[in-house]
Amino acid sequence: MEPALSITLLKTLIAISETGSFKAAADKVFISQAAVGQQMKRLEDQLQISLFDRSQKTPRLNALGKALVPKARDIVYQYQTMLDDVAGASSMMGELTLGAIPTMIRGLIPRSIKQLVQTYPQVHIRVVPGLSSDLCEQVERGALDAAVIAKQPVLGNNLVWHPFAEEEMVLLTAPEIESGDVRKLLAEMPYIHLTARAAVAQLADEWLKRNNIMLHAAMEMESLDTLCSMVAHNLGVSIVPNLCVPDPVFEQLRKIPLDRNTSPRKLGLLTRIDGSKLHLTERLLEEMKLTVATCNRHQSP
Repeated sequence: MEPALSITLLKTLIAISETGSFKAAADKVFISQAAVGQQMKRLEDQLQISLFDRSQKTPRLNALGKALVPKARDIVYQYQTMLDDVAGASSMMGELTLGAIPTMIRGLIPRSIKQLVQTYPQVHIRVVPGLSSDLCEQVERGALDAAVIAKQPVLGNNLVWHPFAEEEMVLLTAPEIESGDVRKLLAEMPYIHLTARAAVAQLADEWLKRNNIMLHAAMEMESLDTLCSMVAHNLGVSIVPNLCVPDPVFEQLRKIPLDRNTSPRKLGLLTRIDGSKLHLTERLLEEMKLTVATCNRHQSP
């Protein structure tokens, strides 16, 4: 009788696909590099096919190996979710690997996660910061269970977008700035750019270009967090989204609305269609919507 195909072997194969090497996969699945090699040799023996190109020092998945990975994901997903309909709360355990753009990590994410772990204390959550485009790619290849990101222009067919908030674009200034004239402030104050790699920078640039605004460019920041720190010290102004769940630094800054024709930043939770943590991500989405709604009520005049 042929030995049954092990879910453990398939999980290791998926880890190799996601990380790119036996060594990195070993760290991900918490076994030694030698054990990864032994598991893959066992998988090849069971399937009676070669899954790796071993002509170089570091084994790489060959065409057959790459073709097997999506099938392996399907099998692991079916295995992990086969009791979801009858397990109830027991499906709300394990680890959730969540990506998030930096502006969400200091406000929305901790408040939402706090409610989730209070209800389901057996859930372990790992948060990975990054830009929207990078996090989208990680969700698509299965390195992340989900990600809180700005809406992307194009998504893969295996991804699902769950919108939960829109943030209007505003001119951000230090608290001591008294003028409310957006054009005057942009003409007179240094302008702090956000890196062009950030999706929100494109929204700001579109508004500036549409209104033929000439800037006195002063600095470029890699994240909105560092940009806010510069604005707080009155080193310049910037066009940014009005955060749906602001952190204390952002909350103290002055936000001057732009014209109504400005496109907002749209936020959502990105998941895979075949994700194995759908019950957890659905509950997290509910908590985020509740957090945003609560914050909006507190901010309303």
